[in-house]
Amino acid sequence: KPAQSYIALISTAILSSPEKKLLLSDIYQWIMDKYPYFKNKEKSWRNSVRHNLSLNECFVKAGRSDNGKGHFWAIPPANLEDFAKGDYPRRRARR
Repeated sequence: KPAQSYIALISTAILSSPEKKLLLSDIYQWIMDKYPYFKNKEKSWRNSVRHNLSLNECFVKAGRSDNGKGHFWAIPPANLEDFAKGDYPRRRARR
């Protein structure tokens, strides 16, 4: 199991893409490609990914996909520098 938090895994996946945004399915795939631990695991870890995306204000929706199925997820510009340095602050979204 990776030592990183889900925030770190998601952020690294997003930052690895040329557009600095990914669909949820692409985030899942990146995590499974980089960490085989998740391939053979029950799918419950995906709930943790969705939970972190929706409840932390360090992730934002960045438009719908071309086929209309799902949203892109990105990191707000205010967090990009911290995340690029490996600093993953946990910030809860205000409801």
